[in-house]
Amino acid sequence: MHSDRKRHVVSGLLAGLVVAARPVEAHVDYVTEEGGDSPTVVEFLTAVLSDPLHLLLLGGGGVGVAVATAGWLRYGDHLQDVTVIRRTLRSYQPYLGWLLRLAIGLPLMGAGFGGYFFSPAVPVEARLVQITLAFLLLFGFATRLAAAAGLVTYAVGLTTHFPTLLLASEYVAGFLGILVVGPGQPSADLLLRRVVLTDGTFMSRFRETTTVSDLLTRAGVGKSAAPLLIRVFLGFNFAFLGVTEKWLTPGRALQVVDKYDLTAVLPVAPEMWVFGAGLGELAVGLCILTGTFTRSAAGAGFLILTTTLFGLPDDPVLAHVTLFGLTSALLITGSGPVALDRSLIPTLRARFGHSPSTDPEVTTPAD
Repeated sequence: MHSDRKRHVVSGLLAGLVVAARPVEAHVDYVTEEGGDSPTVVEFLTAVLSDPLHLLLLGGGGVGVAVATAGWLRYGDHLQDVTVIRRTLRSYQPYLGWLLRLAIGLPLMGAGFGGYFFSPAVPVEARLVQITLAFLLLFGFATRLAAAAGLVTYAVGLTTHFPTLLLASEYVAGFLGILVVGPGQPSADLLLRRVVLTDGTFMSRFRETTTVSDLLTRAGVGKSAAPLLIRVFLGFNFAFLGVTEKWLTPGRALQVVDKYDLTAVLPVAPEMWVFGAGLGELAVGLCILTGTFTRSAAGAGFLILTTTLFGLPDDPVLAHVTLFGLTSALLITGSGPVALDRSLIPTLRARFGHSPSTDPEVTTPAD
């Protein structure tokens, strides 16, 4: 009786997930069309997990990842190349605001002129709003206010286009990052700020005006919170896409494999291709979300996006610019606060016999 009840609960949850994911046609929707036979989730997973070769590949891949992780924990921080790369990436911090503005402003401008609302899967005209926000972000004028307005615009849209608009949840990460980091340099806001702070200028009389930055500071929200905010929503986006568009709605993803003859690149069954792609996105998403090997996970995410860019020639590149920018931002910042890179991973490194780094700048050696 207990077993039957448990089976019914699991089946109900799975069915609920499928129903929720059904409107989410995700990024594969950009390069495929509706129609044709589509396997159910059970049929898809059975095709993958009932094949001994697939289980062998998955097991071998898991062992490979475990060995690589153990090697990285033990020896990664001793590589001078890694130390130099981290130090150089951290030196790009002054341009983080600019990077985030470009990553959000460019695709938002494209969405406005393209006639869709954040995601190509939501064909709703909001040209004036999106282009205005994009212009302010790209120019770096009233940057934090524009980011706050962007968050509100997205939230309003999500209420009427849920869950489809979750495809573009990376915009939330970008808007929050900009809100916390600010415009960076170069930007119109920085130019005006310097004029305001210079004695004798006309604008210096507005020096005591309260800004969004002042309000955030009073609330105890500093720039150091940006990596955490970016990680939460970017990690969710990767994991969400991996599960919903690959595992829970495999039909369209199988069309992608067939359309681009991906089995000729890696000779495995199409179902294994789709399952592996979803597993990769899920793993990257969870690592980013939890702050586990953050820079490595962000680099893997960037590699996945680059592979998509060159492997799917008719995929709308502009729709992925935000993801490119946000993964690049995490390469610069690392994990930030509230991350396993700062708690569990150092403990694991010690257990693997790793000696502390002699580089005083390596504050998050795990990522």
